[in-house]
Amino acid sequence: MQNLDELYEVVKKRQADPKSGSYTNYLFEKGLDKILKKFGEESTEVIVAAKNENKPRGDDELVYESADLLYHLCVLWAEKDVTFDQIKEELAKREGLMSEFKDRPEIQDL
Repeated sequence: MQNLDELYEVVKKRQADPKSGSYTNYLFEKGLDKILKKFGEESTEVIVAAKNENKPRGDDELVYESADLLYHLCVLWAEKDVTFDQIKEELAKREGLMSEFKDRPEIQDL
């Protein structure tokens, strides 16, 4: 069984020591634009899997697509030199904090 820590470490190892022919190596070779494109595609597939009733993989579709999304997120973090520890630290800062929707600023500019 692989957890998110282990997945991130595998991605980082592939980034440091590329394996010819691997999908991870392909993404890093193509660069940020390709990684972002794949992350966007996988995000959409998660939404579709959650929404659609006629799923090719049945009820496991959301699980399958979510795993793909998490993998591509790890690749994105690695590409941008964001560590999983940084993500965990940010999440820890938020632990136990409750905010209402009105407390969150609206995004004005993407």
